[in-house]
Amino acid sequence: MTRTARIAARFDAADDYEQAARVQRLAAMELARRIGRQYGQEAPARILEIGCGTGLLTRELRRLFPRAHITATDIAPRMLDRMARQMPGDTHLRLHVMDGQAPDAQGPFDLICSSLAMQWFHNRAQALHALAGLLAPGGHMALATLAAGSLAQWRAAYDRAGVACPVPDYPTQARLQAEWPVMGTGLWEVSQIVDMPATPLAFARELRAIGATHTDHPPATAGQMRRVLAAAGANPFTVSYHVAYGQFRRAAWPGVFVTGTDTDVGKTVASAALVLAWHAAYWKPLQSGTDDAQSDSTSVRQLARLEDTRLYPPAATFGASLSPEDAAARAHTRIAPAAIALPPHPAARGPLVVEGAGGVLVPIAEHYLMIDLMVRLALPVVLVARSALGTINHTLLSLAALRARGLHVVGVILNGPPEPLARSAIERHGQVRILADFPPVIPMGPEAVAELAGRLPPWAQVTGEGGQ
Repeated sequence: MTRTARIAARFDAADDYEQAARVQRLAAMELARRIGRQYGQEAPARILEIGCGTGLLTRELRRLFPRAHITATDIAPRMLDRMARQMPGDTHLRLHVMDGQAPDAQGPFDLICSSLAMQWFHNRAQALHALAGLLAPGGHMALATLAAGSLAQWRAAYDRAGVACPVPDYPTQARLQAEWPVMGTGLWEVSQIVDMPATPLAFARELRAIGATHTDHPPATAGQMRRVLAAAGANPFTVSYHVAYGQFRRAAWPGVFVTGTDTDVGKTVASAALVLAWHAAYWKPLQSGTDDAQSDSTSVRQLARLEDTRLYPPAATFGASLSPEDAAARAHTRIAPAAIALPPHPAARGPLVVEGAGGVLVPIAEHYLMIDLMVRLALPVVLVARSALGTINHTLLSLAALRARGLHVVGVILNGPPEPLARSAIERHGQVRILADFPPVIPMGPEAVAELAGRLPPWAQVTGEGGQ
């Protein structure tokens, strides 16, 4: 019997799941609360749930979204039978036997969610990539899974008894964060649920009742289990679960957002080289400084010899060489971030290079920074930095700010004379790839940009998304 079949058999036999699943119920309710807060007054039309069990989360989803079409899946057929009894007559509910690691549902879905099923996956990153492929552009994933630190008291009892603990090593928050698909933005947050079973024996029985006793190791013998229960300590027995809640949004189109550690670090030249290297389109959402120089869109058109069909106009243009917020104020207007319309860029036309204005935290409007726009667009980021003295601090600060908001940084472009020590420090301390070193080039023109483009890795190699 395969590992997957063994897991399914355990959950098929979990007849008393609803009665024993206290922690699972709490996690499902918290995940539903986060989903509801994420959507607000909006509602997803199509939902895919992975590992629905008896419907703890499914029932909350139905309460939140009465008209949504929900495809609820589980690896265990009898779990779906139990779920059907919980939600009889729901004509917008489809039940489907499916392994969430190898999804065969027909997308796209607006929301894909799962509560406390992913800890059974043997390759989370691969599964997340497959599930993200079922999301509609701009669609969301909302997930809950056990994280490092879970069941520490139970592990300690095994250690004191001198018995090998069968509980798996759950992932750290950093490990989970690194596994998000590239083409989108996502964050994991960890919180703790403390459970108090009546006795250690009651806890062991409840694990069996919910089908959570499958492991990749031989079970403890009766004698070993007696030692573990004795070592668990006084009653009532307390056990903690560290639950990671993850929320991810897929980008509306393939592409990257180009930002910098400062203004005038070479973002426009880097953008032109990326456009040329990847045969991409270009969009500068907010342009300022046209009183002093030609627009960045014009520069990219000339440097990359870009045809008009691959050049999208800015959402707003201002003459003053200031931040977008201040440039708009100088022009006696304000920028409405929600009105920044995304260009109609189909994925079949290849990636889109979006160039920001200034650095990561440049103001766009009151209480709205450039990084807020980046999160909204959900594109992976290319960070452009100087290679000169001081770049290490500026680059690491920018990387920290981007990652704190769940943005994926595909790499850094260093502009200026080669500085091997700075490059090495950024790679090591920033845990980031240097996409290319761009040396000073005079004069800067189409031929120079073509040479720089040749230094860049291919699109598919950078994103791992191929033509997606």
